[in-house]
Amino acid sequence: MACLLVAVACTPSARAQEATAAGRESAAFRATQVLPTGTIEQDVRLQPPKDLNGHFPFHPPQDLDAWQQRAERLRRRVLVATGLWPMPQRTPLNPVIHGKVQRDGFTVEKVYFESLPGHFVTGLLFRPEKVTGSAPGILCPHGHGGRMHTYDRKTVRQMIAAGQERFEESGSNPKLARCAQLARMGCVVFIFDMLGYADSQQISYDLAHRYGKPRPQYAGGKTVDGKWGFFTVQAEARLQTVMGLQTWNAIRSLDFLEQLPDTDPDRLAVTGNSGGGTQTILLGAIDPRPIASFPNGMVSTSMQGGCTCENCSLLRVGTGNVELAALMAPKPQAMTAADDWTIEMMSDGYPQLQQVYGLYGQRDNVLCRDYTHFPHNFNYVTRGMMYSWFNKHIGLGLEEPIVEEDWERLSEEEAAIWNEQHPAPPGGDAHERSVTAYLDEQSQQQIDALLNEDTQSLDAFRRLVGGAWQTIIGRSPPTATDVERARLDQEPVQHDGYQLRKELLRVPARGEVIPMVTLVPKAEGQQRHDQVLVWIDGQGKQSLFGAEGKLVPRARQAIDAGTTIIAADLFQQGEFTEDGQPVETQRVVENPRQYAGYTYTYNPSLLVRRVHDVLSLLALTETGDWKTSRVHLYGRGGAEPIAAAAAAMAGEAVDKLILERADFRFDDVRHYRDANFVPGAVKYGDLPGLLALAAPTPIEVETGTLPEKAKLAQQIEQ
Repeated sequence: MACLLVAVACTPSARAQEATAAGRESAAFRATQVLPTGTIEQDVRLQPPKDLNGHFPFHPPQDLDAWQQRAERLRRRVLVATGLWPMPQRTPLNPVIHGKVQRDGFTVEKVYFESLPGHFVTGLLFRPEKVTGSAPGILCPHGHGGRMHTYDRKTVRQMIAAGQERFEESGSNPKLARCAQLARMGCVVFIFDMLGYADSQQISYDLAHRYGKPRPQYAGGKTVDGKWGFFTVQAEARLQTVMGLQTWNAIRSLDFLEQLPDTDPDRLAVTGNSGGGTQTILLGAIDPRPIASFPNGMVSTSMQGGCTCENCSLLRVGTGNVELAALMAPKPQAMTAADDWTIEMMSDGYPQLQQVYGLYGQRDNVLCRDYTHFPHNFNYVTRGMMYSWFNKHIGLGLEEPIVEEDWERLSEEEAAIWNEQHPAPPGGDAHERSVTAYLDEQSQQQIDALLNEDTQSLDAFRRLVGGAWQTIIGRSPPTATDVERARLDQEPVQHDGYQLRKELLRVPARGEVIPMVTLVPKAEGQQRHDQVLVWIDGQGKQSLFGAEGKLVPRARQAIDAGTTIIAADLFQQGEFTEDGQPVETQRVVENPRQYAGYTYTYNPSLLVRRVHDVLSLLALTETGDWKTSRVHLYGRGGAEPIAAAAAAMAGEAVDKLILERADFRFDDVRHYRDANFVPGAVKYGDLPGLLALAAPTPIEVETGTLPEKAKLAQQIEQ
């Protein structure tokens, strides 16, 4: 029976009997070269990787159904990226409230509670002096500078002269000034510490916000007693990040606020500026409880957040802060444009948010005001806008205009959470490792529970693990109409038993180009394509040939069996490279701080881009004479994880998956620049998890055995 064989590039293997000569001068490379040297740059992916200072335009769908489908995928992206898919167990908060301080019209109390066992959130709780019934709850993530951020007298006076502040006392402590005024307005307000600020010292400031290079104890994938810290390859492979931990702390802070006896759980709102604005955006995206929000200083199509605490792998691949802010729709949300990276919001960002809110018939529920005469801050005027917004949308019923009044600042003793009666908990490296170990154990228990001997259906496993991998891969398989095939030679080259044709596969909507060759066997003058075999190998299309330019034995067997072969160079393989050899190191953005998130927050990993190319080649098999063929996908020579991922995403497009080996593990990758590094891959089952997702597609392993998880998935489907 005739068969179509597609070869794809991946990480090379040591295959002595089939090894090709090195470089573009090898006979194998010359035999399969499609384009003149230097012309492959038409592929958009060869541009420098996107970084946090790029442009992140938002193009809203034209109808509500399309937006809601997009919004569902985006919410999952935020949850996956922050390590909250699935959510960790909500363990007891064990809150402690102490040290009440009286001020004019409100009180201030010190708070600490456990967001995770042994990991404490600290902050200050502002309450109205007199509460009739239950009060609205306002969460205030504070942003960089900390809740105790203080301007000196000269700076405050300059701000007063510029119209940014009104009082020296409250203006010198602007983050707490908003808490004081909201409490006077009748709200219960909680401002919690970001990691490394004020009393949150279990994770240090230098680690959370100034990490720049690998620490010696973790360099090269090393561990301490089998455990790791943040910013390591192990943590990235499990999506354990400072940003994720801060987001979890914010969620647990809402839990704390919601559970207070004098708080109305149906009237919760969030406001923060800068880094606190980032947290406000995320809470509006993934937590259904806030009914109104005011994310300031970070809703922008420009700079997306420069700190390690504002970037985590996968978060903004194909999206940006404006679109993430749109996930709050149709609930009320307001912000400002200032003389910072939000300066273009009135024309680039705000109109698009209005479009989304308009889809719900709630265009007036989003507001951005032009305060571009002010710098990047949450000043008196901006706070006044926020007070009015919350007055209207959380039902305070106060007479307008609301004017912020001065207040007596807290002393260091009045603001300090820890003291002799409430000693600070231990922190440092050991605590950091305990947090990552706990998070890893939690997620593995939750995922393992979905696939075991008692499992009767893969539905829950596919929703959680499959949903995560859909986010990691980041696109649906293209259809036959999404790809274009172009012949570059007028006549095929005749060889012993087959014809060789040079072609390009284009994905126009993506700007992607895949150089490929087609080998068509000569069989009684007829071409039949009853069966399609997609062959993925580490050397790309040149892997079909040996050093002397002859077909390698495996390809020769396919041709002799009447198989049509398509061999392609995936991204950064073969013709995508200067020397013709597969790239084994991922490109990263130009940032002196060696943090994976600065690259993978905005860009797919190299292996994922190669999976995209395999999916495009699979779409090609749905065209022409091949669209009725059976498709077998074959991964070999280090290409097994690419084949597995493509099969898991392609579903019914693959009729059989064949792997040379199944012993590759993402957990063995030792650096985030390794060609096989994929953020989150270990958390979501590694290679066995991908193979389980491929069920019920039959899987054959030529050397070794199929992992138990994959066997179990096959049994369940049968």
